[in-house]
Amino acid sequence: MTPHAATWTSPFAAHDEKDRSHLLTNRDVVMIGRQGLQAPPSEDSYGPSRIRSQVRSDGAHVLDIHIFFSVIRLLTREEEATVQSRTEAVGSVVSLWRYPVKSMIGEELNASEVTERGLLGDRAYALLDPTTGKVVSAKNPRKWRRMFEFRAAFVDPPQLDRPLPPVRITCPEGTTTASDGGDVEPLLSKNLDRSVRLMVSAPETPSLEEYWPDIEGLAHREKVTDELMPSRTFFDLAVLHVLTTTTLDRLRQLYPEGRFDVRRFRPNIVVEPTSGAGGFPEDGWIGKTLNIGHQVRIRVTGPCPRCVMTTLPQGDLPRDPGILRTAAKHHQVNVGVYASVVRGGMIRRGDPVAVE
Repeated sequence: MTPHAATWTSPFAAHDEKDRSHLLTNRDVVMIGRQGLQAPPSEDSYGPSRIRSQVRSDGAHVLDIHIFFSVIRLLTREEEATVQSRTEAVGSVVSLWRYPVKSMIGEELNASEVTERGLLGDRAYALLDPTTGKVVSAKNPRKWRRMFEFRAAFVDPPQLDRPLPPVRITCPEGTTTASDGGDVEPLLSKNLDRSVRLMVSAPETPSLEEYWPDIEGLAHREKVTDELMPSRTFFDLAVLHVLTTTTLDRLRQLYPEGRFDVRRFRPNIVVEPTSGAGGFPEDGWIGKTLNIGHQVRIRVTGPCPRCVMTTLPQGDLPRDPGILRTAAKHHQVNVGVYASVVRGGMIRRGDPVAVE
């Protein structure tokens, strides 16, 4: 009796001897898996009980459905082994952060989906100044000094392929509202002493205002500039910000009086490097790919230049210009790195991090 063979349109469909025009060949398996399988599997590779192949008139080998999935599993294991062989373990994830509304205090997570736009739901919302058309940002604290007094968190965890759930916003005096509530914009405007709109879709060419304090080493001093943002997003420069605990420890050594709390720097992924790392280990990752856990791969694109936001008070953290001054004096104003997403997936606290 002829074994069932895989087909292009339905891998589980059965065919008899007379109809083999759409059978999946070893060439097709290579197309679905990856390049590299140049010949049909042999008994030495899989054992005689697993091998069922037949030669078609054009010389192609037709594979049984059972061996098809065995091949795919083997190719996947080979690919994983190849990646592991060229990576170096550099640490593990110790915290994850998402900021549902730009420039508001965000939420710490145990796990999150990662998409091409970073952690799912990150910077999904922002406030817009209708008088200027610019995105509201704590980068200009002279105008938006109270932004760090608001807290934002999703009412339910966001899920892939579903509309984002509403965001619960806690105002400075403790009043709460939701992004889908009719009172949200009046309440936010009242607390900010300026009219604002809550946006979930970014403009084609979004921009914000940035205040540059009088600190040596900054590109500007005592000046407010207009800064462009990536098109149709509420991100400053990139979808992911990665920071290590070692970098924070080094900054504490350089300025012991300062509180280099992770909250000042608003990262998405905080990595604790393996023992022995010192200085600013993220610098060595620029231009390289990080593998996080079993699924996520990100490309480190460049350093993260800091701004006045790192000096602002939030929660129990006081205002401290020395935070930014230390970064400017000792590390070209950079703290952490930016990254893009090569492959998404689930990321969790405790996930191992390796660099290719």
